Amino acid sequence: MKILAAKSLAIPAIKVVSFARFCDQRGYFTEPFRKSDLLTHPETDFMRTIEFVQTNESLSKKGVIRGLHFQWNPYMGKFVRTIKGRMVDIVLDIRKGSETLGKIIAYDMPANLNADSSEWIWVPPGFAHGNFFTEETMIEYFCSGEYSPGCEAGISPIASDIDWSLCDQNLKKEFDELVHSTQLMSDKDKNGLSLEAWLADERSNNFLYEQLK
Repeated sequence: MKILAAKSLAIPAIKVVSFARFCDQRGYFTEPFRKSDLLTHPETDFMRTIEFVQTNESLSKKGVIRGLHFQWNPYMGKFVRTIKGRMVDIVLDIRKGSETLGKIIAYDMPANLNADSSEWIWVPPGFAHGNFFTEETMIEYFCSGEYSPGCEAGISPIASDIDWSLCDQNLKKEFDELVHSTQLMSDKDKNGLSLEAWLADERSNNFLYEQLK
């Protein structure tokens, strides 16, 4: 895995790791993941204590909106990449005590098969995660915790009390247009909690900033 760079987004705990593809007239070859490289590269020190225990793959049709999901006992961080299509990842801070609590960001991750690099996004515990898709898209994500039924919840991505002020406004506009045009959003996600309702729920104390930072 040839790591090219790692960067922080508008919420610094959210990271993007870019890695190289080796291209020629036949196409490309790449190592999307090698644990030892992530553990030793000077720009990915935030991965030092992460152990991935589950890998998920998801196919979404054009117009799908997913999220915003999170889990505790065990916590689940997600390392996500687009294999085919275009994903816009959306991440909401639910860490109680965080300066960015209640703020959401979006990151555009198209799968450009002709590019000489690709990207992962790291969403650590303490964030509600979702995405939307403007074309049929396949994604893969590594999880730092196994799925735990009964220890999960969701905030609706269309909840009116989410703060979008840190989000790229062009991506926010795309999201809003999709919300009003698509039928491809589950009732569970659409009818998820508001941010206020989640923060008033005693289960939200599983996400205290001081314990997660």
